[in-house]
Amino acid sequence: MARSSHSARQSTSRRAVRHDRHGRAGRSSVTGPHLPPLRGRIDFFDLIVGSTADFLRGMWSADLEGVSFEIGGMPLGEPGPNGVRRWDALRDQRRIILYRVPIERLARLHVNDQLHRQMYIESCVFRATAEFLDRDPWDLGPERFR
Repeated sequence: MARSSHSARQSTSRRAVRHDRHGRAGRSSVTGPHLPPLRGRIDFFDLIVGSTADFLRGMWSADLEGVSFEIGGMPLGEPGPNGVRRWDALRDQRRIILYRVPIERLARLHVNDQLHRQMYIESCVFRATAEFLDRDPWDLGPERFR
C-alpha cells in the first residue's frame, strides 16, 4: 500500500524542468523583470552615434541622403597619417564608418566621465561627417554651438 501512494505522489509532483546542454535549468536576466536592462559601453556608443547621425541627417538631409553611418570595431589596413584611424568617410560608397575601439581607447579626455565621453563621440561623428561633406565641422550644426 505504501508503494502505491509513493508512486502516486511522485507522478503528481513532477514539473517540467528545462535544462540546457550542461544540465542547468534556464536562468532569468541579471536585472530581473522589474529593472531596466543593463547598458554597456557598446550600447552607449551605438546610441550616441545614432542620435548624432539623426541630428546631422536632419540638418543636412539633401547632402546626406542615402549615406549610411556604420560602426566598426577596428580599422583594417595601414594606419592613417595621424596614427590609428578613428573613422573612414567613403564618398564613392556613400558610407561613414566610425571605429569604436580607437575612439574609446585613444580619447584623451581631461575628465573621464559619461558627459565627456559622449561629447567626444559626438565630435568624432561631426568630424567624420565634415570630412565626408568636405566642410568644417563647426559649419555642420551652426545653431547647436551658439
